[in-house]
Amino acid sequence: MLFVSNSAKTKITEIKQESELNENFFVRVSVTSGGCSGLTYKMDFDDEEQPDDQIFDDNGVKIVTDLKSFLYLFESTLEFSGGLDGKGFHFTNPNASRTCGCGESFAV
Repeated sequence: MLFVSNSAKTKITEIKQESELNENFFVRVSVTSGGCSGLTYKMDFDDEEQPDDQIFDDNGVKIVTDLKSFLYLFESTLEFSGGLDGKGFHFTNPNASRTCGCGESFAV
């Protein structure tokens, strides 16, 4: 399962409205190689599901990931923090053994 915090839900809804994305669009997250800790998160809006997609609905937000990325993201929560010291979107990932200082990459 993947989870979505209330703050992330609010921001996702706001972005979808501002971008005039219809209800067919969902949040796609993935994990790719890169960053100073080895793996990095990628997030975007999409409206096409792929055959190996893992599909979740939490807190009224549809979140989709490919099977390989799901192995790294299992039980993670998508968060959003704003303000002067905010990180924007980020994951609370119980599978990460370490993260880099900026929080954009991780290792397992």
